[in-house]
Amino acid sequence: MARAIVYTEIGSPDVLHLIEIPDPVAARDEVVVRIEAAGVNPIDAKLRGGKRPSPPIVEPRRVGFDGAGVIESIGAGVQSYAVGDRVAIRDTVGTYASLLAVPAANLAALPDSVTAAEGAAIAIPAGTAYQALKSLGVTAGDVVLIHGGSGSVGQFAVQFAVTWGATVIATASPARHEQLRELGAIPIAYGDGLLDRVRDAAPGEVTVALDCAGTDEAIEASLALVSDRDRIATIVRGPDAASFGILAFSGGSPVPLTEQELAWRAEALPATIDLIASGDFTVELGPELPLAEAVQAHELVESHAADGKIILVP
Repeated sequence: MARAIVYTEIGSPDVLHLIEIPDPVAARDEVVVRIEAAGVNPIDAKLRGGKRPSPPIVEPRRVGFDGAGVIESIGAGVQSYAVGDRVAIRDTVGTYASLLAVPAANLAALPDSVTAAEGAAIAIPAGTAYQALKSLGVTAGDVVLIHGGSGSVGQFAVQFAVTWGATVIATASPARHEQLRELGAIPIAYGDGLLDRVRDAAPGEVTVALDCAGTDEAIEASLALVSDRDRIATIVRGPDAASFGILAFSGGSPVPLTEQELAWRAEALPATIDLIASGDFTVELGPELPLAEAVQAHELVESHAADGKIILVP
């Protein structure tokens, strides 16, 4: 029997529990992946805790969207993968498990130089960062301000923007500044005097701002610094972004992503894997916990008590 983390009611992390489930069978265009690592994302905890709306629970609800592992079996119609291939998973519910049936379209090949933990840490944060910067039209010559640059999405956003030739200014606590420098950003502290610090650090006009922090300070500074509001976006303040005249990508936004934006999120997984494999990107990994300790993983996510991506290992 396979094992999976589920919940049957909305609530605190304690509603999560480990159960045995029948081994999944690959349907047409699917593969069954033996999960070696599952990425823990804030959205997992927000759905479990009711901070993001979801349909009524009518059966045990699975958890997790990102993961990595090895293909164990293949359904009809799958030609691009073989049993034994290492893969990363995106946008597939239930990665907190030992086995999972996954649409082949939601996989990306994982080379030996990229670990399972790294592969499981990519899809949601890298996809969000990649799509947001693409939507904002970031190119060489832009000066990009990233609020919350030391978080998972922020770190990927910094690295993509730098790779594309932009100058990046990123806010973070001073303890995280050296890490941001290593990623290629100009780090600055948030808090009183933020506007002056950004203006002093910027080599010219700030042309793009991406809010990964969700604070009033981040929104206000972005509005003061960037003249074109179509080049300001938030991934956190979705419900009230329109009142500021700025863009919102997920983060509870009532405006769904476009087909192009969804395509960019899908494109980000293999693109990021290639960059990691070539040594051009780094992934900050946090604690690795056994699958049975999903409760602790969600407690750590909600309390912001761990740096780096938390990984569950079946």
